[in-house]
Amino acid sequence: MKFNTMTGVLALAATLAGGAAQAEGHYVTGVEGLQGSSVPPAGNYYLGYLVNYDIQSFRAPGSDSDMPGSNTGTVTALANRFVHITDTKLLGADYGFETIIPVIKTSLDIKAAGLDASDSGVGDVYVGPLVLGWHGTQWDAVAAAGLWLDNASTDGPAAAGKGYKSTMLTGGVTYYFDQQKSISGSALFRYEYNGKKDNGVRPGDQLSLEWGVGKNYGAYSLGVVGYSQWQLSNDKGSAAAPGKAERHALGAELVYPVASAGLFLKGAAYREFSVEAGSGPEPKGNLFRLSLVKPF
Repeated sequence: MKFNTMTGVLALAATLAGGAAQAEGHYVTGVEGLQGSSVPPAGNYYLGYLVNYDIQSFRAPGSDSDMPGSNTGTVTALANRFVHITDTKLLGADYGFETIIPVIKTSLDIKAAGLDASDSGVGDVYVGPLVLGWHGTQWDAVAAAGLWLDNASTDGPAAAGKGYKSTMLTGGVTYYFDQQKSISGSALFRYEYNGKKDNGVRPGDQLSLEWGVGKNYGAYSLGVVGYSQWQLSNDKGSAAAPGKAERHALGAELVYPVASAGLFLKGAAYREFSVEAGSGPEPKGNLFRLSLVKPF
């Protein structure tokens, strides 16, 4: 497939701005894993997600084949998430709200597009006024809704901002296969309805899935995790091109509680085994994540 340099640069900017290891939208999969659909009890929580996405190659637009030459990059992000779960019940669930403030550094070396760029800054902020958490004897469930803002800079292909707002809906379930809750399976879905960019293009809607199956061994938990993303609709607008991107990854996660500090540490590594580009180039690589959960 012939690759137009100018088109490629613009598409890469749209794809990667905001630390995106993703098809379209703001949400980056791989930050949740084991028991990802379980909401904590009433209280205040800080969750820090340190993510490194090592780009090995870029898929050519509309295909699952790599663009020619050496095309690499690195996206490192610290997503600072603040959650407050109240004592209030809504629809039988614990009610809460949250916000996410990401800080992102992106470096790109795309020989096929003649692009060598790096930038860092605060990314688009997420405001979530609705978090609902249900808890059963052997299950947990979550539903949430919120808005990704367009506050971050979009000046350059490695800039931290997306350039549009997104409404995100969340739903998921964690099931425990024994009464001791030592074996769990979880699935967490995020649906994003994306707004328009300044050029009038509205990126296609996106569905993300994060899942995990794990076992608690007392001092730690270990399990298999994975993620998938699908662009559900074509981009819209006079300047939009057809094509739907998707990606799939498999990995492992370790959860280690530090009782003396009252926190949990979670580490995970993912390898993307299938990536298909949509209307623009799509990165393919490996994702490493270290999470910290601290009540305060």
